[in-house]
Amino acid sequence: MDSDKCCCKQSANCCNSSPCIRTLSPDWGLSDILGMIRVRLGFGRMSYGMEPGLYAMGSPTPESPVLVTANYKLTVDVLRRELRGRDLWILVLDTANINVWCAAGKGSFGTAELAKRIETTRLAEIVTHRRLILPQLGAPGVAAHKVMSQTRFHVVYGPVRAKDIPEFLDNGQKATPQMRRVTFPLGERLVLTPVELRQQFRPALILILALGFAPVVLLGWNRGMCNHGLRGVVCGGACWLAGCLLGPVLLPWLPGRAFWLKGAFLGAALAAGLALAGVVQGLLPALGGALWLGAGVSFLLMNFTGCATFTSQSGVKQEMKAIPAQIAAGTLGLVLWSTNWWL
Repeated sequence: MDSDKCCCKQSANCCNSSPCIRTLSPDWGLSDILGMIRVRLGFGRMSYGMEPGLYAMGSPTPESPVLVTANYKLTVDVLRRELRGRDLWILVLDTANINVWCAAGKGSFGTAELAKRIETTRLAEIVTHRRLILPQLGAPGVAAHKVMSQTRFHVVYGPVRAKDIPEFLDNGQKATPQMRRVTFPLGERLVLTPVELRQQFRPALILILALGFAPVVLLGWNRGMCNHGLRGVVCGGACWLAGCLLGPVLLPWLPGRAFWLKGAFLGAALAAGLALAGVVQGLLPALGGALWLGAGVSFLLMNFTGCATFTSQSGVKQEMKAIPAQIAAGTLGLVLWSTNWWL
């Protein structure tokens, strides 16, 4: 990606006479691929950004379209890959390295930043038209009428997905109903699960070790306590995988709308399956397992609200109200779970 070719980096006074324009290649290099893998695994996501400003793809003219996006590098990478062979301008906003949808909710992909970037890049001197194409998921952060009054640029909302932009441009910048539809299919959910698995691995490992060693430490090293510990390890690992992987996979089919409720149902079902398989033995431990597994999977799946395109800030706040119940159910469940150690 040739993003460093900017007049401002060639001369300190250059931008006083001409706008600063960087170039953007549609081709992915090895560093782009490795960077994508790294952030998909959750490493350095908050620092994976690029310089805000105006970028030229291909050989744009003053009549070429202007697309607006966030400075999260993975977002820009996907956009430039889908626009291969096109001549256009890309206006990158400073969203603190956050993707469009999340940044729109936080306000960094917003009216003020868009107006500021139009002014600092001197976009009005570069293009003859006054149309900006914004991603549809950025709409919550941008007031189109205010952008018009402040900059005289007209906002047009493009498709939800970058892959539909070429057809959108060829169709006179008109989106079909399918382009406007926000979905969250299995493939998109699976792409996000490595981040959840990695981020929750450490707390899950602590829980697994605690469940594994607690009966041995409290009641002594013998075969019975080792078996109890092994059951705890199995259940703890199942909780982690269910909340971070199985829950996202089964998301559309789990009952309820709230993520915490979906997770609680999945955790209880998991406990029932482990009891039937003989991993959990006894009535009280089985009931305890249903409580703490339900609470654990509920909490883990609730974290997935930050990945789903059909949640909102108000929805997340509603989800957070379930935390006291999760703590209570988890605590009571672990107490009941441990009764089998003493009996």
